[in-house]
Amino acid sequence: MAFCNSVLGARTERYGDFLDICAALCGRAPETGLHLDESRHATLEVDTSALDPRLVDEDAFWPVLGAWLGETAAGRVAAFTGLPRQDNEDRLKAMGAAAASTGAVGLFHIAGTTPEDPQLAPGHETIGLTGAMLHAARDRLSTARAKTGDRVDAVAVGSPHFSFEEFRRLFAALDGRKLAVPFYVCTGRHTLDALDRAGLSVDLKASGLTVVADTCIVVTPILPSNTGLLLTNSGKFAHYTRPNTGYEVLYGSLADCAETAVAGRLVREEALWR
Repeated sequence: MAFCNSVLGARTERYGDFLDICAALCGRAPETGLHLDESRHATLEVDTSALDPRLVDEDAFWPVLGAWLGETAAGRVAAFTGLPRQDNEDRLKAMGAAAASTGAVGLFHIAGTTPEDPQLAPGHETIGLTGAMLHAARDRLSTARAKTGDRVDAVAVGSPHFSFEEFRRLFAALDGRKLAVPFYVCTGRHTLDALDRAGLSVDLKASGLTVVADTCIVVTPILPSNTGLLLTNSGKFAHYTRPNTGYEVLYGSLADCAETAVAGRLVREEALWR
């Protein structure tokens, strides 16, 4: 929903599945909330100009930004200024999923990136976002304290579902190396079809990855037990893993996930977050 509203410029609300089905069947939706122009104006302005550009350029930054937004905005519409233009939809979907998990965010605006002009509502609040605030938000995504070299029982990525390009980046990060711990990748059947058409199914089979199609590890009992330590690059997984699976969770980058899965022990780059 956050992706549809924010990135695609569509209009929807936080409906449950059955209400969505009813709206589709009758061709009608409630005339309220984010369907209306006035409800899509930002009541929170977030100035990101103080952030280190090197951090903003990391894929791991965007789920953390979303997690911070959900915690801070709750259900308010936010407008971000000072971020570079983003054509990478994977980053935006990861941000939206995290924001909708830690809060009730249904729409955000990024000046110069998202399709709607981020109009500010009268009396809106303004927050200057700092690296320290994001560092704290990243730390809150982890439910366990762990240091480099500690045992990790599983790695999971793909919430939202992994895209074709994310698979390519993961293959490059693994570079054909053998996995020492289970590595789950959640994706959709259409992405698997695209990998097959591109001749990458062989790479997928040889990688040792466990593919979970059309569902994910936090809603389906896929993990082998209800205890352990899981590393993920997903803000959404980080939010739901412990209550839904019993696993403790750590948040890291995709590169961290790849290196940890190969080593069988935690490998996590901390430099930019400091």
